[in-house]
Amino acid sequence: MRIGELARATGSTPRVLRHYEQAGLITSARAANGYRAYDARTVVRVRNIRRLLAAGLTLDDALAFLPCLDGEVSADRASARGLRIARDRPAVLDARIAAQTEVRERLAAALRAAGEPRRTD
Repeated sequence: MRIGELARATGSTPRVLRHYEQAGLITSARAANGYRAYDARTVVRVRNIRRLLAAGLTLDDALAFLPCLDGEVSADRASARGLRIARDRPAVLDARIAAQTEVRERLAAALRAAGEPRRTD
């Protein structure tokens, strides 16, 4: 399967797939013409990577889940490292949310000081 076919099958883009490959999450062979060739099973792996990313994990985090990316990722037993990452990620996300909330409040205060009314939405 060529990169465009894999992109269409997974709802990704060729650029994203090359990024996953560079990160070590997927692999390809090179055809005689130099094009990347992916195994059909890579579709499942890419979909699982996308699920992990949508859940708030990073590409580096996803590497800990490599042993279970080719099957039903939520059904396979994750490694101890993978479980630790999944348990720790909410705290990281909470810290980011708090930092962004603080930035938003500083901006709102600056706007109020400049005479802008506060938005209610």
